[in-house]
Amino acid sequence: MAKSTDAADYQHTRRPIAGMPKDLPAGSYIPPHTHRRAQLAWAADGVMTVTAADATWVVPPQRALWIPAGTIHAIRMSGAVAMRTLYIEPDAARGLPKDCKVVLMTGLLRELVLEAVRAPLDEDKHGRMSHVEALILDEISTLDAEPLSLPMPRDKRLRIICETLLRDPGREETLEQWSDNAGASSRTLARLFAGETGMRFVDWRQQARLAAALFQLAEGAGVASVAHALGYGSVSAFTAMFRRALGKTPRDYFAPGDRTNVGETTRAIAHRSSARQ
Repeated sequence: MAKSTDAADYQHTRRPIAGMPKDLPAGSYIPPHTHRRAQLAWAADGVMTVTAADATWVVPPQRALWIPAGTIHAIRMSGAVAMRTLYIEPDAARGLPKDCKVVLMTGLLRELVLEAVRAPLDEDKHGRMSHVEALILDEISTLDAEPLSLPMPRDKRLRIICETLLRDPGREETLEQWSDNAGASSRTLARLFAGETGMRFVDWRQQARLAAALFQLAEGAGVASVAHALGYGSVSAFTAMFRRALGKTPRDYFAPGDRTNVGETTRAIAHRSSARQ
């Protein structure tokens, strides 16, 4: 019997951690909503864009987003997305962050999430899955990743600049050039930008380009066409930026990932079990 793809079915199950599988076509959009439980949102394939906590988070397969219970969020899919979500009971999540955070999806955590997704919704609270769940909570609490987020400024002048760059991230204007139309000096814009986003303008613009690259690559665009669209003079320059930010070339990043074998997961569960006896 296929497992439910309705998030409502996962909010009151007996299991403290319930895993939901849901495959969504490219371009799908889940409008703003909240859950009673906390959520670990992960796409095994494809790229998600999650808007939550006054920021936009880009979530490729190598990352997941921790979303505390009650947080309003919306999700847009780039490419076909194999979404594998954990819903975590507030009592079980008590020691986890109160704000959204990006979690690094190691091979072990991937296998643990997939194991929770395979488990029946109303399986007994004790036994093997309790050890899987304990490991999941440990991994979420310790595996921080560099966030691919785009905090939006409140200042109207800066917001116009950012929204323009989101529509066309290949634009090359400096803050000095933007200041001509913004009605403020570049120094004022830079100070406001850092104060409202926590980032320098040039870093925010590169993050916007990286986000756009992830969207386009997930939807099947070629590396050369993406590099050109984002204003890079060569594929090698674009690839160097991508590698600096994410540690891999675009082709390697979207290659089928190595999967930690089940033996590693089983050994970790066994270790957890023996430690508690």
